[in-house]
Amino acid sequence: MVDYHANNQSSTGGVQMYMEPENDWDRDLLLDPAWEKQQRKTFTAWCNSHLRKSGTQIENIEEDFRDGLKLMLLLETIAGERLPKPERGKMRVHKINNVNKALDFIAGKGVKLVSIGAEEIVDGNAKMTLGMIWTIILRFAIQDISVEETSAKEGLLLWCQRKTAPYKNVNVQNFHISWKDGLAFNALIHRHRPDLIDYDSLRKDDPVTNLNNAFEVAEKHLDIPKMLDAEDIVGTLRPDEKAIMTYVSCFYHAFSGAQKAETAANRICKVLAVNQENEQMMEDYEKLASELLEWIRRTVPWLENRTQEKTVNDMQAKQEDFRDYRCVHKPPKVQEKCQLEISFNTLQTKLRLSNRPAFMPSEGRMVSDINGAWHTLEGAEKGYEEWILSEIRRLERLEHLAEKFHQKAAIHESWTDGKEAMLTQKDYETSTLSEVKALLRKHEAFESDLAAHQDRVEQIAAIAQELNELDYYDSAKVNARCQKICDQWDSLGAFTQSRKESLERTEKQLESIDELYLEYAKRAAPFNNWMEGAMEDLQDMFIVHNIEEIQGLITAHEQFKSTLAEANKEREAIQAIQAEVQKIAQSNGIKLSGANPYTTITPESIDGKWEKAMAMVPLRDTALQGELNKQNSNDTLRAKFATQANTVGAYIQAKMEEIGRISIEMNGTLEDQLTNLKEYQKTIMSYMPEINTLEGYHQLIQEALIFDNQYTSYTMEHLRVGWEQLLTTIARTINEVENQILTRDAKGITQEQLHEYRASFNHFDKDHSGALMAEEFKACLISLGYDVENEKQGESEFARIMSIVDPNGSGAVTFQAFIDFMSRETTDTDTADQVIASFKILAADKTFITAEELRRELPPDQAEYCIARMAPYTGADAAPGALDYMSFSTALYGESDL
Repeated sequence: MVDYHANNQSSTGGVQMYMEPENDWDRDLLLDPAWEKQQRKTFTAWCNSHLRKSGTQIENIEEDFRDGLKLMLLLETIAGERLPKPERGKMRVHKINNVNKALDFIAGKGVKLVSIGAEEIVDGNAKMTLGMIWTIILRFAIQDISVEETSAKEGLLLWCQRKTAPYKNVNVQNFHISWKDGLAFNALIHRHRPDLIDYDSLRKDDPVTNLNNAFEVAEKHLDIPKMLDAEDIVGTLRPDEKAIMTYVSCFYHAFSGAQKAETAANRICKVLAVNQENEQMMEDYEKLASELLEWIRRTVPWLENRTQEKTVNDMQAKQEDFRDYRCVHKPPKVQEKCQLEISFNTLQTKLRLSNRPAFMPSEGRMVSDINGAWHTLEGAEKGYEEWILSEIRRLERLEHLAEKFHQKAAIHESWTDGKEAMLTQKDYETSTLSEVKALLRKHEAFESDLAAHQDRVEQIAAIAQELNELDYYDSAKVNARCQKICDQWDSLGAFTQSRKESLERTEKQLESIDELYLEYAKRAAPFNNWMEGAMEDLQDMFIVHNIEEIQGLITAHEQFKSTLAEANKEREAIQAIQAEVQKIAQSNGIKLSGANPYTTITPESIDGKWEKAMAMVPLRDTALQGELNKQNSNDTLRAKFATQANTVGAYIQAKMEEIGRISIEMNGTLEDQLTNLKEYQKTIMSYMPEINTLEGYHQLIQEALIFDNQYTSYTMEHLRVGWEQLLTTIARTINEVENQILTRDAKGITQEQLHEYRASFNHFDKDHSGALMAEEFKACLISLGYDVENEKQGESEFARIMSIVDPNGSGAVTFQAFIDFMSRETTDTDTADQVIASFKILAADKTFITAEELRRELPPDQAEYCIARMAPYTGADAAPGALDYMSFSTALYGESDL
């Protein structure tokens, strides 16, 4: 008989040829009786599992398919397609035609039939009938099985191996002896339905019990009919492979729905895990931002406090507290601020990559808000430091003025002691003419002395006034003493005028005056006053801040020393007058009554004061030279600080420019760039000892109360800010590359694409600022082929794109935002529709899902996450406890509110 099916090909031309019937169905070969028995039972049960859907079944596989009617019905049931109308006649030709229609249908599905003809099926040939049924099973039950790019038998075997891999005593290598002990069947069921099998109670040495247990559970709970006999499998050296494959394929199809649910659950778990991670990062950002802003809020009032202290030591204690804040408390907050910006940028990148809306922190906690608060803090810092330094200068000046005031006041009070009593006495009423004249001359000398002391009184009043203007804490005591001196001075003036008038009235009656005494008194008084002033100046305290000031004092002192020779001549001249008096008295035998009637200044007192003043000169020389040495030391310290500051400042400037070039000209892979940047960061951090050295010089300068430095324009504050900006810039650059790696890995962007994006971005970034302004970005889009020209539709499209890359409306597009946009345009991401489709699978195609279904299909934490956030379902088909997974899914992507 000619087999017209031997070379039949698919009439559709697009159906894949699956596999040819194997050679063991050749007419000339005999089927092993044991295998034939197993195949009859298995194939019969398999056919009935499908025929019962159409309300019929078969009893004898080779007899019941002879007329072709149930064979055609079987094919229609398993394929879901209509076959040509069967012929209802009872003649052999009718049966052959029906079987041929079935065989044509099989061949039309891409199956190459070998040695199977309609006549043999009609004649009830068991071997050919079993071969035909096996061909149908292969095509409709096994062909579509696909596991990791393997299909059919290999795919089914790989599926079995994967599902049974965790189970002890199970090693599936084939479809015959690997299944004899029954453990593999039980492992398949337990893997998908652990509630149906107590796997740990099974024993490898009891295969019959194992097999029957699996067959009964599958038939009762999985709707898989019993296709095999345990005794037949155990009693056969090598069970029939086709019978085992047929039965195992039923398990695959029974559990394929569970695989879909598992896939759907995995997708939902992935989406929820991303959402939970993002929420945690948002909470961490809010917490860190709140803590940093609270620290700034507490610190700024302290820095703005301007409560004045009474002494320099008290202000220096405040300066030490401020230095401790700068070196101990602030640096960790600088790091927290930098980490906060990095966390914010990373979070925004992750949100864009997962197609989520951009994160908007709570009001007042934006990065710009933190930067504003930080700017306020740094402004308060600068003002506080300047205030401390100015207060130290002020208090230093006050202490110097106060000491000078009390010194001058003590000298004046010592001079005025007894002067009022002297001016109010009536000694001239009983004096001789010569004595009266002497009293008058003495009074004139006193007036000269009084006039000479006028300057000191004015200086005392001026110092008191300055102390009041500088808000000296003990101004009340100073004012009281100054007022007492002024009142006493006024009284002395009045008494002096009154005594002068009395002496002048007496003078008319008195004559004879000793001119020599008078001349002596007139010259001795100013000379004595000059010496007192010189001694006062030699003892005067001084405070200077630079070499020029001390050199000015030294120059003035040298000028004073140059006048000593003339002063000594005046002293000798005065002493010569007194000697002349003595000579005249001795020459004329005049007996002197005592001291010079015109003055109390004796030659001895003049010599004593002169010697005392001369002793003070070298002491003053030593003090001025010591201060000069101190100022030279301070100048050396200024030079050291300036040298280090100029070096550090140039280094920071060079590195800032170098980082700008690196961020634009970076080559190689992103990993190489990241490695190079981190090595560059280590190089930068290795420069920290130079900063610490500079801080040491700065501390020495402050302790030496040095307030200016002509050798450098840099201040420690400027360099601190520059160093912090340098560290922050390199950290931001590293974070940008890390975000590019995150974008590349998440979106599947190649290294060449990233280089192309970088080249395009840099081409239009004319000012190398690291961001494109709106017009620059539009030009870049046009160069890439986007239609955003200046027309209504183009402007609308450009506005849409800008809302994506610049959600905050800053007017600038960073390179990271540019990459996110380009990767979004060229790659696929999860969408709300995909998540809704996944939930629909878990809900068995319902428009709602229950908490029980979520707990069964998802891990506990993510199931509870969904239950807590899903709104109740309110549709007409709602069941008790129904949850709305559609609104939940759209809320995940910002398309509605959660």
